[in-house]
Amino acid sequence: MLASVSLGIFGSSVRSWASPTEFVSALVIGSGYGGAVAALRLAEAGIHTVVLERGRRWPITPEQDTFATFEKPDGRAAWLSDHTAWPVLPPAPIDVFTGNFETIQANGITVLTGAGVGGGSLVNNAILLQPRRELFERVFPKAIDFDEMDEVFYPRVREVIKPEPIPEDVLNTPFYESTRVNLAQYARAGFPTRLVDLAIDWDIVREEFAGTKKPSAIDGQSWGGLNSGAKKSVDRNYIPLAEATGYVDVLPLHVVVDIQESRPLGRYIVSANQINEQGEIIATRHFACQFLFLAAGSMGTSALLVRAKAKGTLPRLNRFVGQEWAGKGDSFLARAGLPITNSGQGGPGGHILMEDLDNPFSPNGLVELVIPKPAAGLFTGGSLYIDMGLPPALGRFRFDAATDSVSLDWPANDPRLADFVRSAKLTAQTLNEKNTDANSQPFTFLLDAQSTAHPLGGVTLGSVCDLFGRVTGHSGLYVVDGAFIPGSTGIVNPALTIAALAERSMERIIERDIL
Repeated sequence: MLASVSLGIFGSSVRSWASPTEFVSALVIGSGYGGAVAALRLAEAGIHTVVLERGRRWPITPEQDTFATFEKPDGRAAWLSDHTAWPVLPPAPIDVFTGNFETIQANGITVLTGAGVGGGSLVNNAILLQPRRELFERVFPKAIDFDEMDEVFYPRVREVIKPEPIPEDVLNTPFYESTRVNLAQYARAGFPTRLVDLAIDWDIVREEFAGTKKPSAIDGQSWGGLNSGAKKSVDRNYIPLAEATGYVDVLPLHVVVDIQESRPLGRYIVSANQINEQGEIIATRHFACQFLFLAAGSMGTSALLVRAKAKGTLPRLNRFVGQEWAGKGDSFLARAGLPITNSGQGGPGGHILMEDLDNPFSPNGLVELVIPKPAAGLFTGGSLYIDMGLPPALGRFRFDAATDSVSLDWPANDPRLADFVRSAKLTAQTLNEKNTDANSQPFTFLLDAQSTAHPLGGVTLGSVCDLFGRVTGHSGLYVVDGAFIPGSTGIVNPALTIAALAERSMERIIERDIL
């Protein structure tokens, strides 16, 4: 599929490269929800495609020991770090390894991301939520038609991943007591509540009950992955479907470091460091392609384009590159004083969504998370949540020439951000007050709005891209991931919307630009 070409064709800008350049029709950077969709649809169109992924593959092994666990963290728990950085738990020393969970300390906010073939789908809580029409339309322009998304593109993603809400028989087991307690709490407070679709194979969860699969979901594992294989991450549906066509090669452990335009052959040249599982560079490879799809997540895609703009390697990128970023209005929130919840069990979490639509500050959605077992014993009547809102997209990426690095600035103290924090506080306060009686006095003891698991924006529609992800000024260059979305997808997590928008974009791009 890959062909080596002479460096002389490319002119002086690449003559310093020591290795040959390999040509491919289409190149996809990243393999999460957006990249996996792009790879499959390109393959189905008969387009030879290479997917570059910085992380490793995470196949479910017969020993069911693919992922690190909360109780026994090791290098698999973090991306090239000597310590873990899972929320709630204290850092633990580990070997440096290409683990699947990365914590990025930006200026003003901490960003949690995934790494590996499957991207964020490896480490998220498997929630695939569709936003309400009125909230979708608050974020996106009317030209992105909600009816079309609802009737065509959201169902297209669900058809491949096949998510399902938690079944009644699973919900009624002792392992999911925390979910039942919170359902009752939400109902008592009068908030709209719905079971959510999760990318979980509930038959495998039942095998965990029976002891024929390793306890993973029922054991409260989540952010590291589920060793039983119960999670339907995209490396188990979209990506194998793409590879099965024979038109797609996925190259793990390839960290993209540079993108530049090259008109003599193809349109773009991408440089990537091939690394081993300790992060050491073992080779540098260069790929020329006609069509380039960026799907490295909001953090990765934005950094690549901000660097390319600063260095002039993509000379027509406009001034909006690196702007309009936000983290979904995420606030991590913890409550105690509840009935006994067994909150260290019953993963991966997020089985129900509670919506505070009439909040005077801003509507928000509350999803319960599993408290990692090592911390769950500290408060047996407690729950951990993530509250998602509609923040203004005030974050900006900047390039530092002295260090050749890109960083994110988030103005955490900007008064324009106050309402979404007030919104989360008021929702928690109402939930506590409505559930206070002689036997229960719930209270909030943590509200952290300085972390996010849902980075969005940086290369947004209507600013840097058109409404199908085509980058302005650069034919054949596309964004198909969360970088395309200006900071929010409504009051639900963005995974399903990222994939559905990628489906929408790929349909148009293949039809109009490629075939």
